[in-house]
Amino acid sequence: MQFIDLKAQSNRIEDRLLARFKAVLDHGAYIMGPEITELEHALAAFVGVEHALSVSSGTDALLIALMALDIGAGDEVITTPFSFFATAEVIALLGAKPVFVDIDKATYNIDVNLIEAAINAKTKAIMPVSLYGQCADYDEINALAKKHGLPVIEDAAQSFGATYKGRQSCGLTTIGCTSFFPSKPLGCYGDGGACFTNDSELAKRMNEIRTHGQSKRYYHTRLGINGRMDTIQAAILLEKLALFPEEIQMRQQVADRYQQLLPTHVRKQTIKNHNTSVFAQYTIEVSARDSVQQALQHKGIPTAVHYPVGLHEQPIIKELYPEIHCLPNTENAANRVTSLPMHPYLTLEDQQTICSALQDVLSYNAHSIETQMTHERPSTV
Repeated sequence: MQFIDLKAQSNRIEDRLLARFKAVLDHGAYIMGPEITELEHALAAFVGVEHALSVSSGTDALLIALMALDIGAGDEVITTPFSFFATAEVIALLGAKPVFVDIDKATYNIDVNLIEAAINAKTKAIMPVSLYGQCADYDEINALAKKHGLPVIEDAAQSFGATYKGRQSCGLTTIGCTSFFPSKPLGCYGDGGACFTNDSELAKRMNEIRTHGQSKRYYHTRLGINGRMDTIQAAILLEKLALFPEEIQMRQQVADRYQQLLPTHVRKQTIKNHNTSVFAQYTIEVSARDSVQQALQHKGIPTAVHYPVGLHEQPIIKELYPEIHCLPNTENAANRVTSLPMHPYLTLEDQQTICSALQDVLSYNAHSIETQMTHERPSTV
């Protein structure tokens, strides 16, 4: 059994992918070829924004967004500690400081009730993450940002295709950023990402930044990076985007089956009523995670952990910012979360096997703990 089955999807569109590859080989514009423009128009239309810019990775999407907002040394950016390292990494790379706000225990997204207390004169942006495929509480976050005159960047690396109150992820804030890493809900066959905005000036800045700060050939008006997407990846994404709405529905069906089949006592991410999730991961919480994972692996069930260490506890972050305090909800989640196989082509039979195996493992662990506790109780005789 595979944790993510990319082959099932590629089999469906192999002929169309090969035709796209041939077209790129024929025109030979491997950097910023016509497929880039075609993809950017399609992505903007999907999200419902004025501007979409394809970039070289989800990490570079975040970096470009921060650079376009002139985030730099001495600035602070409020974000979540429960995410992939890139979320904090790009802030630190620019000389700014990531200010971590703990997560909501039910959704694993940033706790909006804790954000305002973290805002100060050095705060220059808020960058929530839409984790596991579900958007954060953006109406409340945007209201706080407006009150304090701050831009908001949505780190939507896991949530492209999700909706928040009927609006698409990546179109909810000042700038939306996503990743097209192969395992993402919409992924290419290498690294890729995109930035989204309705602000024409920010779009212009990001367009320049992704090409070494060029406003025209060999004329550099700002510092930038080599952040362009390869044409071949755009060609792949165009064909995969055509399947994407159907695959979102398929992901929801898989998630619904997990909801029905998993033991009722297993804690799952809470999906808010106004949200639809794209389920980049299907994550549960378990005690004694290492032993549960080992037992499942023995039964042929692959699992993963997203994420085992909070960003505030990463060695380099502790070295750079030793004053960061403990964040209990993040630390609890990091010790317990376990992701089960999740992709649009996961069959009912496979899910029944997964859930049955998990039930057996959890029951065995619970029995072992009870037995151990019984043996450890002092005699009353």
